[in-house]
Amino acid sequence: MAWWRFGRAEKTPLSTEERTALRALVANAKYELIPLKNVRDEAAQLPPGAVATVTASPKHGMDATLDVCEFVAGRGHQVIPHLSARMIRDRVQLGELLARAKNAGIRKAFIVGGDATEPGEFADGLALLRGMHEIGHPFEEIGVPSYPEGHVNFSDDVAMQSLKDKQQYAQSTTTQMAFNPQAVAEWIAKIRAEGVTLPVHLGTPGVLEMTKLLRIAAQIGVADSARYLQKNTGLIGHLANPGSFGPDAFLQALAPAIADPAAKIEGLHIFTMNAVGATAAWQKGMLEELANP
Repeated sequence: MAWWRFGRAEKTPLSTEERTALRALVANAKYELIPLKNVRDEAAQLPPGAVATVTASPKHGMDATLDVCEFVAGRGHQVIPHLSARMIRDRVQLGELLARAKNAGIRKAFIVGGDATEPGEFADGLALLRGMHEIGHPFEEIGVPSYPEGHVNFSDDVAMQSLKDKQQYAQSTTTQMAFNPQAVAEWIAKIRAEGVTLPVHLGTPGVLEMTKLLRIAAQIGVADSARYLQKNTGLIGHLANPGSFGPDAFLQALAPAIADPAAKIEGLHIFTMNAVGATAAWQKGMLEELANP
């Protein structure tokens, strides 16, 4: 059976290859942090040597993102700042941000369009990527977002073309939050058929109370996907406390794709919403379960 067409029954045991691939993915998960007041306390709960990405928001500005990156890097973690195109005024500010990242030893970045209502020189992520390419940047790896279940502001065709255009500047793509493993698997098969070769990093929430997760899903435009989760409660997972979501069942459902080299699923991006401790405990439990079936 092709993984993009049939998926996995909830109780189907993982094969040895699937278990090995899934364990490697979970072991190297990236933790997404939001630069809020509690972020430093939450960062203290990251597992030793973790990789952390730090988001950007118009309310706090790009300097806040790099402030958190420098703090987290100082604790021995690898950091990946989100550079938001619509929050960067012009090439002068871009040059300053790139210089600061270089001085901090930051070697990876994640490029997003962002939510700022009044953009400067860079209207979207592609424009920022082109600007970085033209002036030069210190990054060894650049990631860009993608949308397996669509985006509220543009069509699937526009999203596909954007991903194709970005892949000459990027080395990976991270999927937006999704809860339907079949839809994600089919989307991966589709982008491969369309000639997109970027490795995929699966985006999934960490451990969050369901009420909070559903509220966030509505805010970021994936309410339909969240409703799928509510109807398919077997995907909520069993490694978190009752009433909370954990990504174990979602990832196990995607295990056939994760284990298939043609899918090129090479990373796991966890949207922690700054609930780092609970997500770190989930990661530890998931790794133990995969090591001891």
